[in-house]
Amino acid sequence: MSAAAKIQLDAHGRLRHLLTTEGLGRELLTEILDTAESFVPVTRNDVKKVPLLRGRTVVNLFFEASTRTRSAFELAAHRLSADVLNIEGSSSSTTKGETLLDTLKTLESMHVDMFVIRHGESGAAEFFAEHAGDGVAILNGGDGRHAHPTQGLLDVFTIRRHKPDVAGLSVAIVGDVLHSRVARSDIHALRELGVRDIRVVGPKTLVPPELDALGVSVHHDLRAGLDGADVVMLLRLQRERMSGHYLPAGSAFHRGFGLNETTLRYAKPDALLMHPGPINRGVEIAAPVAYGDQSVILEQVSHGVAIRMAVMAMIIGAHRT
Repeated sequence: MSAAAKIQLDAHGRLRHLLTTEGLGRELLTEILDTAESFVPVTRNDVKKVPLLRGRTVVNLFFEASTRTRSAFELAAHRLSADVLNIEGSSSSTTKGETLLDTLKTLESMHVDMFVIRHGESGAAEFFAEHAGDGVAILNGGDGRHAHPTQGLLDVFTIRRHKPDVAGLSVAIVGDVLHSRVARSDIHALRELGVRDIRVVGPKTLVPPELDALGVSVHHDLRAGLDGADVVMLLRLQRERMSGHYLPAGSAFHRGFGLNETTLRYAKPDALLMHPGPINRGVEIAAPVAYGDQSVILEQVSHGVAIRMAVMAMIIGAHRT
């Protein structure tokens, strides 16, 4: 188990931080999903607020651009009645030479209860957690290629709502796995829930060899990788993290590994189609299937608020001291 997986739990096995889906264990992971389920009705009420985090302060500290993740964390905190401060890396004092540790300690001195960290370097959230003061929680909003735990949690939450027998499913993760923190978080979460048939599908240049240690099967042919799959998770082609030697143009990627009305038929007829967003239409997915009958992409976005509410409530909610 990684260092991040160890330090995110307290002495009683409860969430102290959330840095990775690795090491959560089936019982705790299920508790998170069940708690999120209890918040789904709240997100649909006319008054979308509960008082669990009243008097608490949450800082979204984002050193990478984000729309879905930051908005979902902000909405989640507001709906739990927390005070929220949004800080982008480009507007923080790190641009003046202040270190990450100085930034953390400066904001801690303002009596912040929780930081949501998004950073381009793997391990950044773990660094913050290692240096956070007593009573200060760190949530990983995505760090480098390492982890995006709330995305992994909302993905398995969405799957479970449609296909409750998660352990018996065949799940295919397709695309740019090499650069994807989402893929790693999904794999760890699925493994924790007992899923045995996890497939990684993509060109050789975009599938890292170390995935063998995670107990997944690797496929470089889309038809074979999707054959009989219950869930198809597409990944965004992350051009900002790669140089030209990884693959040719996006159109060439789509011909080999893109999902369209024909290639979706390789999976089961009732297979779920998922994507963490943002979507590159015509590259990893064709427009007609992006929001077709099998797509749950917009549900993923909606469930992201409930998942983040659950994690925040479990760590610094009114029942915690």
